[in-house]
Amino acid sequence: MASTRRPTYRPAGRSGSSATGAGNGTAPPSGRTSTGSDDVISASRSVPDAAQAQQARPPKTARSTKTAAPRKPRFAGRSKDKQAEPSAESAANVLTFPEPKGKRRKRNLLMVLAAVAAVVAGLLAGAVYSPVLAVDTISVSGTRLLTPAQVQAALEPLRGKPLPQITDEEVGRLLQPLVQVKAVSAEARPPSGLAVAVRERVPVALVKQGEQYQLVDVDGVQLAATDDPASVSLPVIDGGAGAIGQDLFRATAAVLGALPADVLAKLSNASAQSVDAVELKLVDGQTIIWGNASERELKAKVLEALLKVPADPKNPVRVYDVSVPRHPVTR
Repeated sequence: MASTRRPTYRPAGRSGSSATGAGNGTAPPSGRTSTGSDDVISASRSVPDAAQAQQARPPKTARSTKTAAPRKPRFAGRSKDKQAEPSAESAANVLTFPEPKGKRRKRNLLMVLAAVAAVVAGLLAGAVYSPVLAVDTISVSGTRLLTPAQVQAALEPLRGKPLPQITDEEVGRLLQPLVQVKAVSAEARPPSGLAVAVRERVPVALVKQGEQYQLVDVDGVQLAATDDPASVSLPVIDGGAGAIGQDLFRATAAVLGALPADVLAKLSNASAQSVDAVELKLVDGQTIIWGNASERELKAKVLEALLKVPADPKNPVRVYDVSVPRHPVTR
């Protein structure tokens, strides 16, 4: 470190005085002699010790708290697209692995299924609303009390309607005014046919009402009327129309409904003193003691078997008692 002391100039050769002691009679320093009138310039420097150097050293200042300006990114001038876009060389170094066969097969299968589903949905939509499948002809089967023309007339509102839109419930609702119909089913016969199968109620007896006889089923529903009871092979329930819906009528009708058609055709009338005392009469005058309405199916089978037994002229049967079907009695 340079000394802070300034150099001193001593004029040599001036008579009787030195530069520093000219007016005070001080002799010049030893080692210096006057050589004439020439002036000699001398300089000296002192080396500071460690303490002085330490004091002379400028004090350390606290680090500036001023935040340095952020450095610009290397690609600050480039656009985001260029930064994200890999170079051709790096793209060439990317390894591509083939897609697994199972995954590719599954994807292709899903695409095929989606295409098939779309085609099927389109075909169904076209069939549901297509006028090509509109009803033009209605065929009826299963009618005995009704005529096919009566059923077709009731189903007239279905003409012109697409077949896929017709349901059994709609057909049954249209045939509801016809009390003879108990159940119905419809079948589409493309392109324009509708087949309707009717299951009618079965009449089990005749009930006299005035001068006519009403055909009724086990539920007491009046299905038809006739003036000649002999033209219908059904027994007559005693009590008239007023008995319909009563307990005795329901018990008697339930018994008649359990009999097979060939046995039912042999009956002339049916009566009941109580729900546990139902009696039937055959056209030959024989009596059938039925009892109550329990075990109807078993009693009907036993009675059918008894009626098939050949008659004995010497011991004709007048009464068939099937009230206890496991132990029938004839007398």
